Amino acid sequence: MAKTENGRQSVDTRSIRTISSSHIDDESSLGSDSEINGFTSDRQTDRYGFIGGAQQYTEASAKDVPPEVLRQREVKWLDMLSHWDKWMIKRFNKVRLRCQKGIPPSLRGRAWLYLSGGKMKKEQNQGKFQELDSEAGDPKWLDVIEKDLHRQFPFHEMFVSRGGHGQQDLFRVLKAYTLYRPEEGYCQAQAPIAAVLLMHMPAEDAFWGLVQICEKYLPGYYSPGLEAIQLDGEILFALLRRVSPLAFRHLEKHKIDPILYMTEWFMCAFSRTLPWASVLRVWDMFLCDGVKIIFRVGLVLLKCMLGTREKLKACQGQYETMELLRAIEPRYMQEGFLVREILEVPVTARDVERENHTQLKRWKKNRGELNFKSPPRMHGARLIMLAEPPRRQDLLQNPTILLEMPQHNTKLKKGKEEKNSKKKSMKKSKPIEEIPNPYSLPHDPPPPPSDPPAPPPVSSKTPETVPQTAPQTETNSPHQQPAPPTDVPPAKESPLQRSTQSLSSTDQDTYL
Repeated sequence: MAKTENGRQSVDTRSIRTISSSHIDDESSLGSDSEINGFTSDRQTDRYGFIGGAQQYTEASAKDVPPEVLRQREVKWLDMLSHWDKWMIKRFNKVRLRCQKGIPPSLRGRAWLYLSGGKMKKEQNQGKFQELDSEAGDPKWLDVIEKDLHRQFPFHEMFVSRGGHGQQDLFRVLKAYTLYRPEEGYCQAQAPIAAVLLMHMPAEDAFWGLVQICEKYLPGYYSPGLEAIQLDGEILFALLRRVSPLAFRHLEKHKIDPILYMTEWFMCAFSRTLPWASVLRVWDMFLCDGVKIIFRVGLVLLKCMLGTREKLKACQGQYETMELLRAIEPRYMQEGFLVREILEVPVTARDVERENHTQLKRWKKNRGELNFKSPPRMHGARLIMLAEPPRRQDLLQNPTILLEMPQHNTKLKKGKEEKNSKKKSMKKSKPIEEIPNPYSLPHDPPPPPSDPPAPPPVSSKTPETVPQTAPQTETNSPHQQPAPPTDVPPAKESPLQRSTQSLSSTDQDTYL
């Protein structure tokens, strides 16, 4: 029976576990999950794969980069990825600057994996994801994950189909994480994080990227009790006092707790809030510089929406303020404007850590010890790399697409190459043959034999060989013809005789 989900009718109600275990024809003529789900060419996708330009995409919100500039950036990023450890240690400021300008789309997934340290983690744990993927998993978490799959970017062509490739990979990644960190299990906010990663990389890479974000960038965010996100809410509120005192006083006056408006912002890394072009730019900087970028984005939005008296006149109470923060004006979220404002916010990683220490002491005083002690937070890619220095082989770039050539083709190619090499060697080694003179003289060296010489016949007298074409013969030959009489007048020379005489040497003339 048809079932309505997210405004669409779906007739496929099978379990994702049933679908993932069933055989799926990868050679189907349907090229994407959007086609499988009934969305054909009449519904256009934007450049990011959203059907109908969803996720607040507009031409004004995206900043187009000229193709020639994009090609130059790709060359620079390829060079950095080939010598990643040297760039991170010696020229990290240049890496940061290029992340702020935006990572080229063709290399974004690879760059994210290197920035987060997921590449190193994957190489040091070869086969771990396949091992976790083959396990059954905890049914308690599997049921919750399965219910959340269709809620993750339902208008993106990768996740629009129930049971499609995108949802299957998302299920695999989230299930693997519950097995990798059973003490944390699964949190709903992890699903959009994993979905964003899957849009840019394969499932195994997305899994290790998720591990790094949960353990290094946002530790404790997805643990039971959500104590880390509450602590960061207090840090955000304290930093707002410096950045926008007017917005701080307004929120304090109406007793609006930070957990009410910043939970989705921080736990989903703004992937559900901003236009997609801005999401990608924020993630480029976030994976390079750490959580301070997330704090800066939150401070920019609060300052823009509540930082002037004219804005505050429209929200006189708690309800109006919350409605205003749920519907942020698009102009404040445009890619160019937002990135500029983020870079101008005077908040550093040291400020975040100092405020974290202050708020942690206050938390312990008012609420006691934290129930879940999360690992220390790493502020950016460089600190992650210095904390766990990678081996050189961990940073080698592996090809993402491997082509298997048919065996008969390779055999034919090998045969052709051998023939060509033989021909070349024959051409090089073959000596230049000398054409023997048909009118050789007795003292001329004999021509080299083409075949192995046969043993000479046993005889007392060996007559010399006389060329048949020569009109003159040697005097010692027994078959020598008598010389013409001297009284006969010489006959006229024929052209043939002239030609033979021209081929003879002067010695022969004197000899005759």
